[in-house]
Amino acid sequence: MNRLGILLFLALVPMLMGQARPRLVPAVDQEQIEIIYSFTGAELMVYGAILYPNGRVPDEPVDIVVVLKGPEQSILVREKQQRMGIWMNVAQARFRSAPAFYALASARPIDEIVDERTAAIYELGIDSLQLSPASANPPEEAQRFDEGLVDLRGRGGLYVEQLDAVEVTEGVLYNARIDIPARVPVGEYTAETFLIQNGRVLAGEVRDIRITKSGFERFVATAAAEHGFLYGLAAVLVSLLLGWLAGILFRRI
Repeated sequence: MNRLGILLFLALVPMLMGQARPRLVPAVDQEQIEIIYSFTGAELMVYGAILYPNGRVPDEPVDIVVVLKGPEQSILVREKQQRMGIWMNVAQARFRSAPAFYALASARPIDEIVDERTAAIYELGIDSLQLSPASANPPEEAQRFDEGLVDLRGRGGLYVEQLDAVEVTEGVLYNARIDIPARVPVGEYTAETFLIQNGRVLAGEVRDIRITKSGFERFVATAAAEHGFLYGLAAVLVSLLLGWLAGILFRRI
């Protein structure tokens, strides 16, 4: 936060202190994360302050939960089974909307903070994600595909719950750290911060995050998206050239 932002924040504090409900004033240490050729992951810090009515900090402790998710994607999931010694697709399900990445940061397990109903309303936790299936699969099969998609992305490090990742200082200041894996998809993300007390969500705020590619990676991604035929042709030519050079080297050894 720059000096002007700090001054504006301090100027607003007296006005916000007189509100009827608690309010969050969140910020992020970087609104845009750039992926370059040497990108091995990053850490996003979400921090801020909790403003209480009349500036009075409650006696009962509060929890801060941060959810980073996005971009939303339409995805087709296929199920393979072995039939007569051959692996083949036997069923499939399409999801109209599912986050490509989901990370929850909290100080303790989410089931110790809210009940199942509240978790489902605010999508707090991987098990509470609303995946919006678009296929008319039977209920048991639909649940199997839901669990399969979550498991697949969980094993890929794209759906995670990070405990001990949030600190609340004197019930007023907080910070949360979320690990961004190296294979995170590019796109638009949202960082949602929730203030929770006694199982109730008292306040919530959202900040937008953008993850983009830069340098050569951005050039390749843009070429693949906007000039698919030429990109494919170039990839084939490069492969042929490398194969030819490899053949020459092996003949000389």
